[in-house]
Amino acid sequence: MAGREMEFPTGRFCCVLLSLFAGLASGLEITSTGPTSIEKASGQSVKLDCQFTLAPEDSGPLDIEWSLLASDNQKEDKVVILYSGDRSYEDYYEPMRGRVHFNSADPKNGDASINLTGLKSSDSGTYQCKVKKAPGIRSRKMLLIVMVKPSKPRCYTEGPTEEGKNIVLRCMSNEGTNPLQYSWEKTTDSKLLPSSAVMDPVGGTINVKNASASASGTYRCTATNRVGTEECVLYLNVTPPPNTAGIIAAAIITVLLILLLIAFILFCCCRARNRKKYEKEICNEIREDVPPPKSRVSTARSFTVGSQRSSLGSMSPSNLHEYALKPQYDKIPSSEEFERPPSHTPLPPPNVARMAGPNLSRMGAIPVMMSAQNREGSIV
Repeated sequence: MAGREMEFPTGRFCCVLLSLFAGLASGLEITSTGPTSIEKASGQSVKLDCQFTLAPEDSGPLDIEWSLLASDNQKEDKVVILYSGDRSYEDYYEPMRGRVHFNSADPKNGDASINLTGLKSSDSGTYQCKVKKAPGIRSRKMLLIVMVKPSKPRCYTEGPTEEGKNIVLRCMSNEGTNPLQYSWEKTTDSKLLPSSAVMDPVGGTINVKNASASASGTYRCTATNRVGTEECVLYLNVTPPPNTAGIIAAAIITVLLILLLIAFILFCCCRARNRKKYEKEICNEIREDVPPPKSRVSTARSFTVGSQRSSLGSMSPSNLHEYALKPQYDKIPSSEEFERPPSHTPLPPPNVARMAGPNLSRMGAIPVMMSAQNREGSIV
């Protein structure tokens, strides 16, 4: 009896442990079976699936936590969205404010999935869904890769586009998640690439060796990665080589014309300078040779007074009428008479020289006292 009493508690304890493990196994479970790695393009939306089931034994409060795991163990995980106490906290993570939401209005019904909208490349990482309802706790991890589709590439040529030269067509996209692949095709004429063309799908180039006129046409480059494609168009015009001899001759003629123009300008400048210098020297010589200017007023006065005296001296009643008709008193000698030498000075009429002073007094003349001078041939 004693042995049996000792065995019964031990067997009963084992049964309790088995039932406990069975309850745990059939308690809180995450039932999602979707892919654990998702690739999306930037700007798109994604659903991170996290479905769960509860057991009657899970009687504690329900807590759902989504976090972005740190790639470095020294950094902390970032909680993105939270459900606790029958309330959702969707603006918990500032970089995703307004872009993350629970898929269900009431997550406690078994749907802890979230939706991310307006994806950015910074949203890439490992996300963990953790569901807790005491005594159960389960979690699920998913890798999200946000890829950037290629930006519109730029097509251009390198090197001279002449016959017989090597022409490189290049296509480059500034944005896009690697790996990027480039492809070229000709869209005009035979729609076949030149036989000498060598294409690099990674570098985005096509090298046309010893190009000919048949290589001219329209080419299209397409940039591709796993989330999108973009393309650009390039028109290639292969021209004949330039006339080197003609270019050299034109350059020589141009240089000669420029030199002639410079020489002509220098000649004109030197001639104008010499002319100014000559005119200046002539002016200086004239100023040195010419005597001081004469006093025309004094000469005119002397000439007039002398003539009047001579004329009045020879007046008589017989010739008074003839003398009165001539305007002798108001006449002023001209510049030529001023410059005339004394020998050419006209002599007073002979009758005027004989007129005596008493006769002049009777005629109403006024005597004037003047000094006798001889200036430049004028007798006063």
